[in-house]
Amino acid sequence: DILVLVFLGFHCPLHATPNMHSCHPPRIPLTRFESIRGKLRKRGELHKLLEDRQPDIFVQRYPHCLPSDINLSQGLATERLYDYMNAQYYGEVSLGTPPQRFTVVFDTGSSDFWVPSARCYSKACSMHKRFESFMSYSYAQVGEPFYLQYGTGSLIGVTAKDTVQFSNLSIEAQDFGESVYEPDLTFTFAHFDGVLGLGYPSLSVLHGLPVFDNMLRQQLIEEPVFSFILNRGGNTENGGELIFGGIDHSLYKGSIHWVPVTEQKYWKIHMDNVKIQGEIAACREGCAAIVDSGTSLITGPPSQIIRLQQKIGAHPAPHGEFIVDCRRLSSLPPITFTIGQREYTITSKQYIIKVSFCLSGFQALDLGPRSKPMWILGDVFMSAFYCVFDRGNNRVGFAHKAK
Repeated sequence: DILVLVFLGFHCPLHATPNMHSCHPPRIPLTRFESIRGKLRKRGELHKLLEDRQPDIFVQRYPHCLPSDINLSQGLATERLYDYMNAQYYGEVSLGTPPQRFTVVFDTGSSDFWVPSARCYSKACSMHKRFESFMSYSYAQVGEPFYLQYGTGSLIGVTAKDTVQFSNLSIEAQDFGESVYEPDLTFTFAHFDGVLGLGYPSLSVLHGLPVFDNMLRQQLIEEPVFSFILNRGGNTENGGELIFGGIDHSLYKGSIHWVPVTEQKYWKIHMDNVKIQGEIAACREGCAAIVDSGTSLITGPPSQIIRLQQKIGAHPAPHGEFIVDCRRLSSLPPITFTIGQREYTITSKQYIIKVSFCLSGFQALDLGPRSKPMWILGDVFMSAFYCVFDRGNNRVGFAHKAK
């Protein structure tokens, strides 16, 4: 599927600055791809990865390779909410002068921008485009080490600054990370080279200014807003859009309903409950939910997800997945998420993922303290609505799609 990323200004404002591109919005195509998990499943290697994985194996074997000022015992290592085994969308950005092109996941569940370094020695890097800093005359080395812990391994790198380009939009002196070691088991099979985070600055591991914040600082977009419209299915001509700097009113019907961000880190909101056929099936007393473009799934506390799977007739399969009989799709009930006292309903066509079988789009994942478990609303949820992320007012908006 093809998506289009649009930096959108809908008119030429009188107060536009010379750097603002609202009159000529650059467009970047995004591609919908098979997830790492799906690729490994097809190759028959998913079981080996999940059974044998040892997230800290590199750290255990080569502690002397870590920068001296990274003290893992003090909790400086930060683990992303969820690794990228289920990510499905990537787009192209350019880095350096002259520009070097990379494909990245646009991820609201993290805040940093990183790509593989030419100095990276892991197999995963050798399978992807690597940044050659010595070829860029706008490159500036910062040299601070960073360490990311994912569920499937460690990623280690150093920080730098350089020019980032989206079509004809240039962001100068952008903080980013150059990975020098990546977990081979997952990133070797990734379709994307790196990740571009769209979360809050407080989530940054690189302690630099995220890309979106730099756009605002350099006055490259008109409004501190971005939005997603994601279309699933076989329509490759219009897979969706990621829009920076404005809201496209033609993409939704009715009103956008807003809910406040409860913690300016992830795009975390309060969810009232989850219902099936009018009855509360999960999140009975309210819960936290993170709107996350970096995963395709909806995740929640294991006990609640298992009950929900049972209510839709899903049966457990290996690796924590649940499957349903494809012949029963039309009879499966819709599922409603109550957010801000408004109901957002997704159908079985939207929450079932068709591969060679029918896979439930819900997955169990322990996040947050037991007293306050968290959910992730990934692309299975986001693709059903027009989703707006408003940094100016620290809120997330949802609207029904126009079509």
